[in-house]
Amino acid sequence: MTKEQVKKILDRVLTWPAERQADVAHMVELMEEQDQSGLRLTDEQVAEVERRLADPNPRFLTLEEMRERFARRRA
Repeated sequence: MTKEQVKKILDRVLTWPAERQADVAHMVELMEEQDQSGLRLTDEQVAEVERRLADPNPRFLTLEEMRERFARRRA
């Protein structure tokens, strides 16, 4: 996206109601905060997230199943 395209979008945003403009400002602030964060996923973690998101039938564990798994790890 070019600077000119960004400027056109921002010009449109300035025509929106104040509340919506505040929403945009907040979103941009959040993006800036993320850029400042030192937290990053490794390539392996990214691959795992993508794998899980691609699963059309994810399996969720019950609370009891999770407790059993944690208990086995502690043993």
